[in-house]
Amino acid sequence: MVKEQGHEDTDRTRDWSRLLKTRYKKALGELSREYPHKRSLLIDYRDIERFGKEGISLADQLLVNPGAVLEDVEAAIINDQLIKTKDGRELPAGGINIRFTNLPRKTGIRNIRSDDINRFLSVEGILRKTTEVRPRIVEAAFRCPAGHFTRKIQKYGKFIEPDGCATDGCTFKKLELMPKLSKFVDSQKLRIQESPEGLRGGEQPQTLDVDVTDDLSGKVAPGDRVIINGILRSMQRIVKGEKSTVFDIFLECNSIEIAEKEFEEVEIDEKSEDEILSLSRDPMIYRMITHSIAPTIYGSEDVKQAIALQLFGGIAKEMPDGSHLRGDIHVLLIGDPGIAKSQLLRYVVKLSPRAIYTSGQSSTAAGLTATAVKDEFGEGRWTLEAGALVLADMGVAAVDEMDKMEKGDRSALHEAMEQQSISVAKAGITATLKSRCALLGAANPKYGRFDMFGDISDQINMPPSLLSRFDLIFIMTDQPEQKRDLAIAEHILKAHSTGELIEQHKKTPIPGVTDEYILEQLKPVMPDIEPTLFRKYVAYAKRSCYPMLSPGAKDALVNYYLKLRGIAEPNKPVPVTARQLEALVRLAEASARIRLSNTIGQEDAERVIRIVDACLRQIAYDARTGTFDIDKVVTGISKEKRDIVRVIKDAIRDIGGEGRRAGIEQVIDAVSGKGFARDKVKEGIDMLLRHGEAMEPKNGIIQLI
Repeated sequence: MVKEQGHEDTDRTRDWSRLLKTRYKKALGELSREYPHKRSLLIDYRDIERFGKEGISLADQLLVNPGAVLEDVEAAIINDQLIKTKDGRELPAGGINIRFTNLPRKTGIRNIRSDDINRFLSVEGILRKTTEVRPRIVEAAFRCPAGHFTRKIQKYGKFIEPDGCATDGCTFKKLELMPKLSKFVDSQKLRIQESPEGLRGGEQPQTLDVDVTDDLSGKVAPGDRVIINGILRSMQRIVKGEKSTVFDIFLECNSIEIAEKEFEEVEIDEKSEDEILSLSRDPMIYRMITHSIAPTIYGSEDVKQAIALQLFGGIAKEMPDGSHLRGDIHVLLIGDPGIAKSQLLRYVVKLSPRAIYTSGQSSTAAGLTATAVKDEFGEGRWTLEAGALVLADMGVAAVDEMDKMEKGDRSALHEAMEQQSISVAKAGITATLKSRCALLGAANPKYGRFDMFGDISDQINMPPSLLSRFDLIFIMTDQPEQKRDLAIAEHILKAHSTGELIEQHKKTPIPGVTDEYILEQLKPVMPDIEPTLFRKYVAYAKRSCYPMLSPGAKDALVNYYLKLRGIAEPNKPVPVTARQLEALVRLAEASARIRLSNTIGQEDAERVIRIVDACLRQIAYDARTGTFDIDKVVTGISKEKRDIVRVIKDAIRDIGGEGRRAGIEQVIDAVSGKGFARDKVKEGIDMLLRHGEAMEPKNGIIQLI
């Protein structure tokens, strides 16, 4: 039997045979029943280590010489007939895939070196690109003109043809490939990128190409967080037809583990867990959390509190009818230049367990969402490439300078923000990728500084359809105020002088300056919760806390919603919509998560009502009428503007009769006589002309279209 199969029965083979019979009897039986539809045997690395002294030796051997180990395991299966096929045939060589999982040590992509070539590695990261699944020839059958057959094993990369017929006495050199008699296997190329949470600030994430074959092909999509185990291989680089001394590396995939769990990569030991639980019980936890967000930036307490709620997030819900309710909270900061918006965004990226920072000025729709591209990676084929929002899945995407984005690029955000998915349909590739992330955006007013008396939609270069998807919109203005300005100046100078002291002390030690003195000086600009612990706190809360609404919280939220809706009368503007109520629920869930509470109390509801109310007063309050008008954000046109436009149209019809044309000054006089301000009437006429509802056939004449 051994000789027939061509496998040598060594000590290692016998050790593997004993291990498989002991630990994997059930799995082998299942393979026997389902072969060839199922052809992979998954072996847990921890099971190997626990198999006595022999197991430790086998585990070490796997890491150093994986090729030989795979042969040994296959030999053990074939020699002892551990897998018996239904038809009673013997298992062919290479007929089963041996896959190893749960390796204890992960190798960082940037830490891979030449010593790792031909070793078994485990790398963790995000899938950046994937090609289509295509057949690859692994054993090519050739036929010579005399009818003799020659077989040639094919490796990764270049197709190898035999020099001539392998039959003794046959001299034919030109052979014909016989695809029907050749052996093919499904193949796919992946590109894995380092996880953003493992990078130090400003580092370029590194990538590694992965070769996937057989039943592993087509299992993953761009944006998936995976652990890939495999053998590191090298391939000589060819430059302009010449062989180079530099080699390219790729990972020959042995197994793929999809990281389904949230924030598993954030390790929380018992000590950290005790610290987190102790913090959660502190009555000042909300103040501590808020003060731990960008402490070098003075003030902006409401904004920081909202960002804290965004970091913790609400609960995503899957309904029985298949619909999805998002739990992520989207926040937009609109503010004057120099108000520290970008600094806030950078700090949030540092605090969040998963976060991606990008600038709208330098981002395209493809770079933000996902696209199908044709490049060298796919060897001329189309590949799916994940953008920033896909890579930030289950985390925070911080997008600066949103107002600088192109119009077409901004529209790509709509689906990502509400449906939390990104659909790609290009070049025959149709795919839907997950982008379950909270969006923290920052934008500048269109005319440099924000005018508190102007409409928000006129001052921001963003469409109302996008603005309405944000749960909270904060307007950060730079208003001169002596008392506040003095406090800001003192805060900034304190930070700078302490920084100068530290740098000077590093170069030349200053007498009397101790570590305790420096810490005392740094207190005003130090976070209450250290950033590393903060990240663990957020990860712990999102991983283990799923609060529910209490009756008191429900009543508080409903009453606030009805109170605002009750402001509306038949002819008054719409104060809020159901979208704001959903935002309140998400924020209340986040508030309870900060305390690690499984119940959303009335105090949580009151806290978020206060924040939402402050936002609505900034963006939806109409000072002239003394009412809330959410249409200012949702549609970009307030109730007052719609009324003026309607009255202008009626005036043109009354003056112009069937011709539907009138003098502009006549129209202004007629409408202003009904109690509307002349400048507002002029704005309404401009809007009609701009939207194509009217035209100006002659100077000073307006005609309805």
